[in-house]
Amino acid sequence: MYETFFGLKRSPFEISPDPHFLFPTSRHNEALASIYFGICRRKGFVVMTGEVGTGKTLLVRCLLELLNRQQIAFANVFNAQLSDVDFLRYIAGDLGLKLTSQSKSELLLELNHFLIQRHRKGRATVLVVDEAQNLSAAVLEEIRLLTNLETSQQKLLQILLVGQPELEEKLETHELRQLKQRIALRCRLEPLTLEETLGYIARRLKQAGAEDRAESIFPTAAVTAIHHSCNGIPRVINTVCENALISAFAVRSSVVTPEIVKEVAKEFRIGQATASTATSVPAVATPKVDQQEILKAFVDLIEILKKTNINLEGSPWPSSATAEKGSVVSQ
Repeated sequence: MYETFFGLKRSPFEISPDPHFLFPTSRHNEALASIYFGICRRKGFVVMTGEVGTGKTLLVRCLLELLNRQQIAFANVFNAQLSDVDFLRYIAGDLGLKLTSQSKSELLLELNHFLIQRHRKGRATVLVVDEAQNLSAAVLEEIRLLTNLETSQQKLLQILLVGQPELEEKLETHELRQLKQRIALRCRLEPLTLEETLGYIARRLKQAGAEDRAESIFPTAAVTAIHHSCNGIPRVINTVCENALISAFAVRSSVVTPEIVKEVAKEFRIGQATASTATSVPAVATPKVDQQEILKAFVDLIEILKKTNINLEGSPWPSSATAEKGSVVSQ
């Protein structure tokens, strides 16, 4: 609708998590490098948390794309409402196992045999669980038991739990202390800063075909208004930007003004209430890892990302943030 008017090839602000539009802030780089390092080094158990709309699912999509290209087997569980047995069945089915029995004990035996066979061939296997804050105590206990599948030196199954800040709170409970102690690496995604919001919007416009016209479509004053209204939450930024473009197109304005942004934010009731109100959970000590190994894993990851056509260039705006090689979070 508005794409031709603004000289775009596609809509730049769809809310679906498309890896093509990944804007790698330092925190996103840290999170992806943490996860990748954990998988490569067979650390076993990694947790990634972040407020609603901060890009967790997008990062998971990028990870799954990397695993596909590396021919690493994985199971991706995105339904947190499964029972413990259905959870195991889903994992086995997603990994391509042909189940000969529906009993829990047989499921575990077949899964263990599958993991051992892959380990003997030097191949990793990954389990990704999204919306993990909604998992029942029974399923979380099954995940804890899955971390016991190991050799004398390495874990057979690499597990990534992804969830909202409530997951951190749940892991702090007395009942889940055994699971918490098995966490090797943790990472968190935070809302974007103003500088990152500038880069985020510019990158999306550039990827959609705006090239060097990003700043003329969304001038700095408009982006500042967007950041103020959306509190740096990428999903909310997408909603405001998409509707701001539609509004600008309706009045045949080639520039999105702060007034248009404020009108859209008012219409969608977007304001300070979208800010994260979650209480920060104190960092929990987990085993430290060699920073040189982390750096090597990060460099390897960058090379893989380049091969997967995920562009890591910074924003076309001189004042916007560029991707930094942040150190991996190991708390």
